[in-house]
Amino acid sequence: MKRCEWCEGSKLYVEYHDTEWGVPVFDDQKHFEFLVLESAQAGLSWITILKKRENYRKAYDNFDPKKVARYGDAKKAKLMGDAGIVRNRLKIEASVTNAQHFLEIQKEFGSFSNYIWGFTDGKPVTGKRKSLDEIPPRTELSDKISADMKKRGFKFLGSVIMYSHMQATGVVNDHVTGCYRYKELKNG
Repeated sequence: MKRCEWCEGSKLYVEYHDTEWGVPVFDDQKHFEFLVLESAQAGLSWITILKKRENYRKAYDNFDPKKVARYGDAKKAKLMGDAGIVRNRLKIEASVTNAQHFLEIQKEFGSFSNYIWGFTDGKPVTGKRKSLDEIPPRTELSDKISADMKKRGFKFLGSVIMYSHMQATGVVNDHVTGCYRYKELKNG
C-alpha cells in the first residue's frame, strides 16, 4: 500500500496519516485540538507534538475551548510546569487567547466548523500533487484565513500553521496522488 512519504519510519505517523490527516473535520472540539497542537508545533516537528498529544489532552481538559478560555494565572503556571507539553509561555498564553476568540467565532457563525469551511464553500480543496515537493507550505487561501483570524485576535496561527490545519482537518486533501488515501478522500 503506497502512502505519502512523510509518514514513513514511524508507527505513530503512519497511524495519523492513515486515520486522521486529510479527513474532513466538522467537530469544533477536534478543530480546537488541532489549533492548539499546531500552534504549539511552531518551530518543532509534528512528530514531537504527536508524541505529546495524550499529555495535551489531559493538560488541556480534553481541548474543551470553554474551559481553556477560562484558564487563569494558576492554570497557566501549572501548564508551564508540565513536562508532558511544550512549555513555552507565549504558546500557552496564545492557547487561552485563541480559546476565547474561538468561542466568539462559534457565537458569530454557529460553529468554528461553519467558519473554516465557509472559506471553501463547505467542500474540500483537492490538491493534485504527485510528490511531496509540490506541496506548498502556505497558499493564498491559508493567507486569507490567517489574516482574518489575526484580525480577530488569534495568536501563533500564521499562514503556514493554518495551512497545516487545513491539511490536518481535510479542508485540503494534500495526500499525493499515488497515495491510497488520496483516492479514498477524493471520492468521499
